[in-house]
Amino acid sequence: MQTILLILHVLFALAIVGLVLLQRGEGGGLGMGGGGNMQGLMSARGTASMMTRATAIAATLFFISSLALSIMVSDRGESISIVDEIEIPAPVETIPTVPTSE
Repeated sequence: MQTILLILHVLFALAIVGLVLLQRGEGGGLGMGGGGNMQGLMSARGTASMMTRATAIAATLFFISSLALSIMVSDRGESISIVDEIEIPAPVETIPTVPTSE
C-alpha cells in the first residue's frame, strides 16, 4: 500500500510541475489558437481557469498523499534512523610511513 501511495505521490508532484509550466504569466491566457477571441477550442479565460482548477486539484491530492505517507511511516512504531545503521569501524593502528629520527 505504501509503495502505491508513494508512486501516486510522485505522479501528483509531476502533474503539479507540468501544470504550472503550462500556465502563462499574468499578461496572457493559454488560449488555443486565438488572441482572446473564440477562434480556438476555448477562450483564454476559460483555459486559464481550467488550468488553475486542475493545479489546485493536483496540489490538494499531493497534500493528502503527503499526510497519508507521513501517518503510515509514523505508525510503524519503531524509530529508524540512518545514523543508527552506520557501522563505525574500529580504529586501526598505523605505523608512520615517514622515517623519524631517533
